[in-house]
Amino acid sequence: MSVRITLVAAARCSTRLAERFDDDRPLDQAGWHEVQLAAPVLVPLGAAELRYCSPTARSRATADALGYAPIAQPALSDCDMGRWRGFTLSEVAAREPDAVDAWLADPRSAPHGGEPLLGFISRIGGWLDTRPADDGSSMLAVAEPAVVRAALVYALKAPPSTYWNVDVRPLSTVVLTGRAGRWNLCLEAGG
Repeated sequence: MSVRITLVAAARCSTRLAERFDDDRPLDQAGWHEVQLAAPVLVPLGAAELRYCSPTARSRATADALGYAPIAQPALSDCDMGRWRGFTLSEVAAREPDAVDAWLADPRSAPHGGEPLLGFISRIGGWLDTRPADDGSSMLAVAEPAVVRAALVYALKAPPSTYWNVDVRPLSTVVLTGRAGRWNLCLEAGG
């Protein structure tokens, strides 16, 4: 038995340099515009039997704008960044350079008092592994780009440090097929 899960990265809510840890701002004007441009390709994905989203404002707004009517999943929340929540990486690095270095170097480290990277990847993997697998079933999940990155690292059984090398752009999609503990990355031709 296997399942097909299409992950859609939420639209933007800020420029990349202005992104804040564990940010829950709604879509900005550029994000809404990008959703409208991508809609012809993304709307048909809503035919999936099960539709989920991260509980963040931008994930919910992206899914709603595409007509998905998703079920919010707390397990698809972004990484808990503890006291760094709401700050940019540059702001935190200026205040706590050693803590940032430790966090980037060790996936078990959580100097911010939140969730370590390894815990985040495992949480997202746990969500993947608990999806009901009926042959031919399809699912869709709109999530923060960080969640999509964590899902890819988990599915490919890649080292946690790989997380930093995966670039997930707003409104990009990736398909995972398989079942608990056995996931495949499925790259498809553009339509």
